[in-house]
Amino acid sequence: MMTVEQNLRLTETGPGTPMGDLLRRYWWPIAATIDLDAEPVQPVRLLSEDMTLFRSLKGEFGLIAKSCAHRAINLAYGIPQENGLRCAYHGWTYDTQGRVVDMPFEPACLPLKVNSYQVQELGGLVWAYLGPRETMPLLPRLELLVNDEWNRSITTRPLPCNWVQCNDNSIDPVHFEHLHGYWGDYWNKQHGIDRPVRTAAHLKIEFDVFDYGIIKRRLVEGEPEDADDWTVGHPFIFPHTLIQGVGDSYGYQIRVPVDDVNTMHVRYRGRPLKPGEEPSGVVPVDHLHTTYDRFGRAEWPDIPQQDEAAWIAQGALSDRTKEHLATSDKGVILYHRLLMENAEKVQRGEDPMFTIRDIEENMPFIHVQRERDSAKMLTRPNLVSTG
Repeated sequence: MMTVEQNLRLTETGPGTPMGDLLRRYWWPIAATIDLDAEPVQPVRLLSEDMTLFRSLKGEFGLIAKSCAHRAINLAYGIPQENGLRCAYHGWTYDTQGRVVDMPFEPACLPLKVNSYQVQELGGLVWAYLGPRETMPLLPRLELLVNDEWNRSITTRPLPCNWVQCNDNSIDPVHFEHLHGYWGDYWNKQHGIDRPVRTAAHLKIEFDVFDYGIIKRRLVEGEPEDADDWTVGHPFIFPHTLIQGVGDSYGYQIRVPVDDVNTMHVRYRGRPLKPGEEPSGVVPVDHLHTTYDRFGRAEWPDIPQQDEAAWIAQGALSDRTKEHLATSDKGVILYHRLLMENAEKVQRGEDPMFTIRDIEENMPFIHVQRERDSAKMLTRPNLVSTG
């Protein structure tokens, strides 16, 4: 069990907190590029900070403070210009660096500036970096993000819970046979769905730390000792991304900390093109929302929603003072330890895990080996595992 103070240290996301300072050393997806075609100015909340994302008429991205320096109106009401974002109230205009470049009616444009943040586009997503500019790493070019020859898609779902309990799930193999197996089967029976679910029982689990994060390995019933579920394993990129999927198709699950009690779950999927299929040139996005039953319980008809509902069911901020971690939780314990250790590294002025600074390492892309076969699900092979 943790103390209240330890749990807060693990989960707080705001500026000046140990974990918040760690999270500010990473790039985070904050919008789908295609969404800015319809709405080029958007409010953004990330790591407990409110900001304004915009794309100028020149196509340049800016991420600046929430409020205008003049009369503090929300800049999400602004109008894109060639030279930046024009405030709706009195026309003060900001460039992508947050500098005021126009003050209508005033005799001179004062040298004012609001906060601005680094922003880049990659793979159909807009990414933000909120940390010190002098420590800014490269935006990691994960393989699927740069694979324009594949069919790719994005889904987002806001979740009313802290980001750490989402990632705890990724380092917890044994939940698969219970949440997705027994519960999935129970759900189907309760809802009159003739679709039985059986999962393989876990025989052993193990975890390895590698340069980019944690490899989760498991051996389940029906698998030989040389199964790649055990020998290759399932990678989790520290501190936020599960690489998910077997076979040719796969994806990334990125748990984006909105604030201490809200997370945006971004799922990025890719598959090889079918014969005769052409690359679309854009990455579409689908914005999803959690549904609830009449008792206020999150509904979970499929594997992704089962995971998300389990995170929500732990409460907005899981009370780890009441937890009793056991043998199957050694991956969760390892993940928490890495979070704490890397937060301490940042406090010492060091780079945390998965800091990419070498251009050659980042180009043309970063490949992370993953398992390509699995016996976790003995029936319903059409389902995609997130576990």
